[in-house]
Amino acid sequence: MVNLLESVLRVVQHAESGYHPVLPGLILLLPLAGFVINGLGAFLWRDSKRIPGIVGPAAIIGAFGIVVANFLAMRGAFPHDPAVVSLWTWMAVGDLSIGVDLQFDQLSILMMLIVTGVSSVIHVYSIGYMREDPGYSRYFSYLNLFVFFMLILVMGANFPIVFVGWEGVGLCSYLLIGFWYENREFASAGKKAFIVNRIGDFGFLVAMFLIFTHFGTLDFVEVFAAAPETLVYAGGVVTLITLLLFLGATGKSAQIPLYVWLPDAMAGPTPVSALIHAATMVTAGVYLVARSGVLFAMAPVSQAVVAAIGAGTALFAATIATQQYDIKKVLAYSTVSQLGYMFLAVGIGAFTAGVFHLMTHAFFKALLFLGSGAVIHAMHHALHQVHRDDDPNDMRNHGGLKNMMPITWATMWIGTVAIAGIFPFAGFFSKDEIIWYTGTYGYVVLWVVSLLAAVLTAAYMTRLMVLTFHGENRTGADAKPHLKEVPAVMWVPLAILAVLSVVGGWIQIPEALPGLPAVDALHHWLEPVMEPARHVMTEHGFHKAYEAPLGGGEATWAIISTVVALIVVILTFRALVHRRYSPAAESEAPTGFAGILYNKWYVDELYDRVIIRPLLALWRGCWRIVDAGLIDGTLDAMASGTRMVGWVGSLLQSGRVAGYMFWFVTGVVIILALLLL
Repeated sequence: MVNLLESVLRVVQHAESGYHPVLPGLILLLPLAGFVINGLGAFLWRDSKRIPGIVGPAAIIGAFGIVVANFLAMRGAFPHDPAVVSLWTWMAVGDLSIGVDLQFDQLSILMMLIVTGVSSVIHVYSIGYMREDPGYSRYFSYLNLFVFFMLILVMGANFPIVFVGWEGVGLCSYLLIGFWYENREFASAGKKAFIVNRIGDFGFLVAMFLIFTHFGTLDFVEVFAAAPETLVYAGGVVTLITLLLFLGATGKSAQIPLYVWLPDAMAGPTPVSALIHAATMVTAGVYLVARSGVLFAMAPVSQAVVAAIGAGTALFAATIATQQYDIKKVLAYSTVSQLGYMFLAVGIGAFTAGVFHLMTHAFFKALLFLGSGAVIHAMHHALHQVHRDDDPNDMRNHGGLKNMMPITWATMWIGTVAIAGIFPFAGFFSKDEIIWYTGTYGYVVLWVVSLLAAVLTAAYMTRLMVLTFHGENRTGADAKPHLKEVPAVMWVPLAILAVLSVVGGWIQIPEALPGLPAVDALHHWLEPVMEPARHVMTEHGFHKAYEAPLGGGEATWAIISTVVALIVVILTFRALVHRRYSPAAESEAPTGFAGILYNKWYVDELYDRVIIRPLLALWRGCWRIVDAGLIDGTLDAMASGTRMVGWVGSLLQSGRVAGYMFWFVTGVVIILALLLL
């Protein structure tokens, strides 16, 4: 009751300063209601497409509208302290008190805008993409639940509530990746995602135990305020806590070594891939590090680990993407790579730059995934019409789709140049800011790695566009007449995301760029949240004054970056556009170094030999020795002994009264004889 009163007083205080959360509970209630209604619909109106097609998107669009209202209210008041809304006390045991508390500050509002905004577009797109699927209502039920848990994750005011959302999106990823569970391979992909994420979740749990041990609370406001005085800078405790939190982040955000689940997540419907890769699950790890910025600012070793793994993942995944032929696998490894950039940013202390790239990436990656879904949808329809079972995901079966799908072609090119970092598209501003900070903060090696990853990004995305939309058509003369643009319910979301992929980066324009007004909106917006971490780093001399490698100012390197990316796109396009490709059924697997990249550096095979097979052998040994041998053997021996005793006893049970009297008298005589001797 005391905690509830304190929470109410905090909200009242912010209300007096001009901001009070607008209908905070309804933001969560709408997606939850959509989940319940569509879940019931899976049984009550299984064949109806109208109700889930309305309820599913409407629930998320409604939540987005409330979030926008909160954004406008917060923008007008611009509080420097978070507003915490306490709904009820979840558990109170001894010194531990955990409330179902929601935190409204600039970071949570931004994340809520991204989650609900991009998810709204994906839900609308799903109306057309999933219309023919018999699990239509079940699909929207899972999708609503996914958004519900992601909102809990970004709105939670303490670590346990965030962990509830954290586990919830893990559950929903399992349900949606394995949505077509009749396919054994797809079901296995869902289990793989679920199991790999449990490894990271273990780190998150242990980190929470350590935080409670040293702070006596798990509330964000209290932990982050007390951290500089409670913990020793660069000490073992804060380093261990942050490394464990990062272990959780590597699972959710698919970084080395726990990235292997994300490419297999392509087994789910393509809108699910867009939702997971752009707006929800994979951004959770980046959000956790940014939210815990004060703790990471106090742990320079942990920050170095985060930055190094982020940069390494960015380059590693980009190399794999260059040799994939499944259009969704290319985008999956692209996501892993771009997440690496985000971790590089938060690892070097550029927290706002990492969140900035998280936002712009949500726009152009959702666009690219939904665009690939449009291609797959059109290919599947065309191949179905001519009764062929060619893989609609394989780009070797595409080619020349530009004329048949002009809207998809145009919007996907916008997403491609955006992720390549070409001016004036969104990726230019966010990715170049990360690369710039990496160089100016003195991380020369990581700066070079990030540049190489950027070059590869421009190359593999251009390769995707050429193989899919340019050159000669490889769908076959019989299927080609059936190829056509997707309906408006699918291409309108592409157009919306294309616009965001263009203008999404204009909220943060460096002052050094000539001919453009300096815009610092995002840094200013996130300043109240990021300032404590920045203060800690500045106090300990973390960000020293470096010059950019090889000299030059920010404007110079921005121009060079754009020119290089543009040259890579042009050269890759010209090198591939006239090359003749054979359909997948007639193609041979790549060999040599290209074969190594095609087989993803054989990491899955390495994990299989080093981890999975030994564990299976251990489990089989436990089964044979402990279960079958010791436990079952002991029980079998006891059963045999009992059976033997019963058999011996049965020899004495003849059923003849005379015999019983004989043995009774004989026994009495023997006893008397023994007593008289």
